[in-house]
Amino acid sequence: QVGLVESGGGSVQSGGSLRLSCAASQYTGNCMGWFRQAPGKEREGVASIDVWAGYTYYRDSQEGRFTISQVDRKNIIYLEMNDLKPEDTATYFCGVPARIGSCNTWLMNPTESSWGQGAQVTVAS
Repeated sequence: QVGLVESGGGSVQSGGSLRLSCAASQYTGNCMGWFRQAPGKEREGVASIDVWAGYTYYRDSQEGRFTISQVDRKNIIYLEMNDLKPEDTATYFCGVPARIGSCNTWLMNPTESSWGQGAQVTVAS
């Protein structure tokens, strides 16, 4: 059973920064990533990383403001979020797919995934 524990999040003013952390246990796959879900909206991918190769992938609208990174040789990832905007307000989930594969494809269509408990990010205007 995969375990995902997130930390970080909180409330900031527009233009502020936050960092999320996620530690995975009992996970042997290659992709880890961040997704978010705003009230009344579907969950969407934010960024993913191939923890075996170090390749990173971003949803187009997040690249430049958000940075995903990992702790070398550990299933721990971070999401550094800068220049936050009110539309970034959402619950952010750390996730891993059930199967080894393309982390970019999974970011766009995260079927059969395990999720953390979620971390609330609120950006005030």
